[in-house]
This record gives sequence, structure tokens and C-alpha cells, in this order.
Amino acid sequence: MSNSNDTVDHSDIGIVQQLVYQIRVAEVMTHDVITVTPQTPMAELARVLQEHQISGTPVVEAGNLVGIISVEDLIKALAAGEMSATVGEKMTREPIALHPDQPVVQAFNYFTNYRFGRFPVLDGERRLVGILTRSNIIQGLLKKLEIEFHEEQIRHYRASHVFEDIVSDRTSIHLTYGVAAGDFAHAGEASGKIKLVLTRLGVPPDIIRRAAIASYEAEMNVIIHTIEGGEMTVEILPKQLVIRTVDNGPGISDIDQAMEPGYSTAPEWIRELGFGAGMGLSNIRRCADQMRLESSPGNGTRLEAMIWLTRKDKP
Repeated sequence: MSNSNDTVDHSDIGIVQQLVYQIRVAEVMTHDVITVTPQTPMAELARVLQEHQISGTPVVEAGNLVGIISVEDLIKALAAGEMSATVGEKMTREPIALHPDQPVVQAFNYFTNYRFGRFPVLDGERRLVGILTRSNIIQGLLKKLEIEFHEEQIRHYRASHVFEDIVSDRTSIHLTYGVAAGDFAHAGEASGKIKLVLTRLGVPPDIIRRAAIASYEAEMNVIIHTIEGGEMTVEILPKQLVIRTVDNGPGISDIDQAMEPGYSTAPEWIRELGFGAGMGLSNIRRCADQMRLESSPGNGTRLEAMIWLTRKDKP
């Protein structure tokens, strides 16, 4: 069992970090995608890239994505005197793709892990619906930042106001969400709903950001590491939020080791999907004012993250 009550500096948990957990790929990707076919000559590709001021494009045949080609591939062909070659000869086949519902934080992991300049975005039927570049993410974040700024300017009440006219020995709001094991298609849905509720209650924006990150990481731990899934609850009290996740998974044999940034027991195929980077528990600890983790092999895991609503509420 681990009970972390150390003072944590939350000053670096900003709105940008919170947004990358909440924004979906579909919100920032380019929808109108310029494409070429495998039969397109490299010389024609050069014209397409220059005309549209892009550095790469998906390769599509009969409506299906078959590859991706970049300006780097074009430069290599030019240096080798192979401009008469076709795109199909020079393209990267079976490219790694993103899904439109994935959080942008996963896309960041893709860019870091694979070091590609762009990723095609495919829907559930594997149809090309967009393309994502780093600049897409930056531009999307800037737009969201502007929206968030205006929303914060007009927000004029806080969560504590909800409780002012209620007389009881203990007053709280409970939110409960089931989290299915291995359900990566819906990853982040519970934490997104939690953020929406906290926003509507008027919880201070910096608290919402920390709660959104902590709940997302806790949700992902259940999705990645359990077989039967688990349950996430959020208790909203007059002075604090308590985020709890409980599961009957394999448990943690060494909690101190699991808390180390970068340590992960996720299999390689999960890492290739952009999950399981080993930052989940350390990110939760960084976002929470207090954190409790109880786990042992074969007995599942119980995690509590407590966040005080204002500095004056802290004991």
C-alpha cells in the first residue's frame, strides 16, 4: 500500500497539457486530403506537393489507403535520378494510421515513437477521412486555447456554490463510470464526461485540468492492465474532489517501481498503439494533492486521487 501526502507543485499543469488529453484527432486533422495513386510519376508528385504547399500525402488506390509518400522520398528519388519512377515504387506501404476518436495525447506518442511527419486517419471501416501533422495539432490547440480563454473569462461561479443552500451532515455529488478492459476505441470517454460535469459546475479551470489528466490516466490503466475492466467514481465534495478507480485486475507486485516515470508492464503491441508509456501513475501523483494506491498480485487495484478545490481548503 502506498499513501502519498507529499506537497506537490501543480504550477506546471497548464491548459495546453489538459487539452491534449481531451481534444480528439478529428478536431484538429486536415479533412480535405490531397492524395495520389501508386501510378503517379515522382515528377508529378513534385508538382502536387509544390502546388498545394504540403510535405507529403497518402497514396490511395480504388478508394483504399495503400501507402504514404513524403518530400523526403521525393528528394531521395531526385538524388538517385529516379524521377521517372512511380509513387508506388517509392512509397511507405501499410502506413501506421490514427483513428479520428483518439485523443491528441496518443497522437503525440505516435509522433515521438515513430518520428513520421504525418499520419493518415482512418475510420472504423478503414476509409481515409483525414491526415494529421504536427502543425495541425499546434493550430488546433491555438484555436481551442482561444475558446477556453473566453469561457474562463465569463465563468462567474465555483463548485462550492452548488452546496451553499443544502443543509446536511455530508453533502456530495457522485459520478460513476464503467470502464471496459481493452476498449481503446472509447479511451478517454469517462474522463471527458467528468471534465464536462466539472465545467458545468463551475469548478476552477486549473482544478478541472488536473482532474481531467488524473482521471484519464486512471481510466487508461484499467483499459490497459485489466481483463474484466473496472469502475471509476468521482465524488465532488464542498472542498475537494476524490477520483477512485477499482478493478479486479492482476494487481501490482512492486508499487514503488510502478510509480517510477517510464516504468510500464504494457506489452509492445499496446505501446505501438500509443498507450502504456509508463507515465500514468506518476502523472496522477503530479496532478493530485493526495494519492492512495492499494494493490497486490491477484487482488486487483484501488486508486484514490484527491484534489482540493481551493488552496484555502487544504488541511
